Amino acid sequence: MRRTVIAGNWKMNMTPAQTKAFITELAPMVAGMDGCKVVLCVPYVDIAAAVAAAEGTNIEIGAENVHM
Repeated sequence: MRRTVIAGNWKMNMTPAQTKAFITELAPMVAGMDGCKVVLCVPYVDIAAAVAAAEGTNIEIGAENVHM
């Protein structure tokens, strides 16, 4: 069976601190979504903050490319 994927990015519109706050707020909203994969693709400058904030959640972190 195929899993639904919900993915989002924000094209350099958040600082690392804003990224952490966003993921902290989002995590409880998507907790328990077993039939769905949640992925956030963040800019390079936010990867470390996103990975740390998503630890222990069902949120996976990807990276954006540098194309407009």
